[in-house]
Amino acid sequence: MPFDIETLSQRFRRLAPAADHCALRVVEESSETTAVRQDVPEPTSSFVDRGAMVTLVDGDGLGYAATSDLSDAGLRAAIARAAEWARLSRGRSVFAGQPPRLPAPRGRYASPTIRPVTWSKADRIDLLMRESRACRIDERIVDWEASLWTIRTRTLQLTADGGEALQEFDMTIPSLHVVAHAGHVTQTRSWGGRGNGFCQQGGLEIIERSGFVGGGRATAEEALQLLAAPNCPSGRFDVILMPDQMMLQIHESIGHPLELDRILGDERNYAGTSFVTLDMFGSYQYGSKLLNVTCDPTREIELASFAFDDEGTRAQREYLIRDGILLRPLGGTVSQQRARAVRADIEGVATARASAWNRPPIDRMSNLNIEPGTSSLAAMIASIDDGILMKTNTSWSIDDSRNKFQFGCEWGQRIRGGKLAEVVRNPNYRGISATFWRSLAMVGDASTYEILGTPYCGKGEPNQTIRVGHASPACKFTGVDVFGAEE
Repeated sequence: MPFDIETLSQRFRRLAPAADHCALRVVEESSETTAVRQDVPEPTSSFVDRGAMVTLVDGDGLGYAATSDLSDAGLRAAIARAAEWARLSRGRSVFAGQPPRLPAPRGRYASPTIRPVTWSKADRIDLLMRESRACRIDERIVDWEASLWTIRTRTLQLTADGGEALQEFDMTIPSLHVVAHAGHVTQTRSWGGRGNGFCQQGGLEIIERSGFVGGGRATAEEALQLLAAPNCPSGRFDVILMPDQMMLQIHESIGHPLELDRILGDERNYAGTSFVTLDMFGSYQYGSKLLNVTCDPTREIELASFAFDDEGTRAQREYLIRDGILLRPLGGTVSQQRARAVRADIEGVATARASAWNRPPIDRMSNLNIEPGTSSLAAMIASIDDGILMKTNTSWSIDDSRNKFQFGCEWGQRIRGGKLAEVVRNPNYRGISATFWRSLAMVGDASTYEILGTPYCGKGEPNQTIRVGHASPACKFTGVDVFGAEE
């Protein structure tokens, strides 16, 4: 049964103790994944989860406790555990005598869903079967899969002093993957990104506007083109990265290094820490003057849009980088307070997020976007005498400070004399975050802009895997170190 907001609010406030801050975050989520592989329906995966996290502040002590028991007894026990953790950490915490100041959110949010996903299992399989069969165009196509993942989440945030915010999210994620093989060569081509990149908030309208219908045959044809293509050459080239690769570039070499908990030295898991330091904000030339990066949880349909983060801070659009200059980190309310003890003018954004009811919020990306420029894709191609256009991430590696990186793509295409030429397979490139973005030479206009994302951003220990939105135009970079895979 879905939780009843009024009853839950009354019970929590009756049970909440006197404290500097006491909050309850209730999360209820259901999802369904349907897949057809090689024209055979896979077992449907369904998931239902519900529970709550208590946050309690006692002086400079901060305590958390989670429970899946939403009865009075369950909530009372969780509140008592959180209070004990807060008591134990008081006087020993990183807040150095200053109580964490957390907000009391008030408001509502709902995904801009036009057509809720009410399809039966049979309807889902019928759609996927059509695209699966369309992939089977050649005996060299050796594996293929079409899938549809839908998610429904309700989050209720309550505070003892009257805060109440309800947020309801619908997410729809279609995907296609095709594998071609001949001789000693195997190539994969993905529609929507190998990591389910075409993911947005909304319902069936996402499938309609995405190009998923008809994507099966087109994806298979591109897999065969890669199979016949030569290996990507090595050398220094001008490169155009399309939005489904820009998404990964933004995520790894802007998003993670700007997370404030990494900068403060707290987060060291999963290639943790950062080359960015607090003294860089306001003056550091992160990229060329064409680089404008926003954190925008208010953008409609993007995967990580919301009205309040999981600390209860109201979301708003903010520039992290403007005209190439680094302005602010991805730091929520608690991390901002800590950072201001070192540098008083540090700002942040509403970006403290938790992956589930049994995880506390930490500094995460939400919707991290590069703003469109003024160049058409045709103009970018025409500006390159010898270069490579790359699409769709397939591999990534980056060092612990999120600085030196090496990324690979599924699709490459040579640019010769200002025109697209032959397809190449296994295109890879490497660089250094601190200098790579300064080679940004052209930024695509709105016609090149795509709203994408990933449901699989991992961070923290114990692990938290969250959903992130990334919107970007195509972008041109000069003098990039490119190389092909070994034969």
